[in-house]
Amino acid sequence: AIDEKRIVSSTGALSLKEVPKKMAIIGGGVIGLEMGSVYSRLGSEVTVIEFMDRIMPGFDKEITRTFTVLLKKRGFKFNFSTKVVGGDIRADGVTLKLQDTQGKALPDLDVDYALVATGRRPFTQGLGLEKVGIELDKQGRIPVDDHLATKIPNIYAIGDVIRGPMLAHKAEEEGIAIVESLKGFGGHVNYDAIPGVVYTHPEIATVGKTEEQLQEEGIKYNVGKFPFSANSRARTNNEPEGLVKVLADKETDRILGVHIIGSSAGEMIAEAVIGMEYGAASEDLARTCHAHPTLSEAFKEACMGTYDKPIHF
Repeated sequence: AIDEKRIVSSTGALSLKEVPKKMAIIGGGVIGLEMGSVYSRLGSEVTVIEFMDRIMPGFDKEITRTFTVLLKKRGFKFNFSTKVVGGDIRADGVTLKLQDTQGKALPDLDVDYALVATGRRPFTQGLGLEKVGIELDKQGRIPVDDHLATKIPNIYAIGDVIRGPMLAHKAEEEGIAIVESLKGFGGHVNYDAIPGVVYTHPEIATVGKTEEQLQEEGIKYNVGKFPFSANSRARTNNEPEGLVKVLADKETDRILGVHIIGSSAGEMIAEAVIGMEYGAASEDLARTCHAHPTLSEAFKEACMGTYDKPIHF
């Protein structure tokens, strides 16, 4: 159980009184890796325990594979296809009991602190929803229609308590859309153009479809990639790791997804979001002049590689 002393949540991990020598991250999702990245840079030996066979399920597989390699270079250890079935708390640490996904016992893991980061749940309890007739779905979320209205007139819901990613900027757009609708305008949120950023080092930023999603949906696509190792600004900054990956419709060239690993990925993704919001083709952005030397040139070159081929790689 989380005691916020030796077994902590992400909130407790922000208040540790010392830098752990050894730290376990239970759950290889966004929050766990963000906190693990911080403590790894502070000197902790970080071990990630993940039930799935890779980190960040739902992200583009190529991106997560590349990111796993980069984290291993930084000293991260990974126990994939592993679950925690118990923990013994000591005065100076905690011993985690591990099993594989088939129930076979694995060696115990002794650490100073264990961070439980197995996901977030909507905070919808105690709001009095049942008193006004609003029922929750199986995930504890408030059901809404395409205009973010509940089934009760004049009651709307946004953000973490409804479907979709739990992101502050997504909630902000939803709030604006409701106000615009109430004022008689056409409030709308394009959920295909909501960026997500993983604030690790290097960062990951993503928007739109992954390659796996396009394959599952039977959409034919082109892919273009460009590594930061071939980008002059990244090399000058001594941060040449990572890449930009662009996915576009094979017939129309419309950009369907963009995925970036790099030190400034969270800033760079905005260009991709704008392009997707306006229905840009990869060629549109590839033919747009980008200042030199900048990291954003890597995005231009990835777009060039999507519809034709890059110049500098």
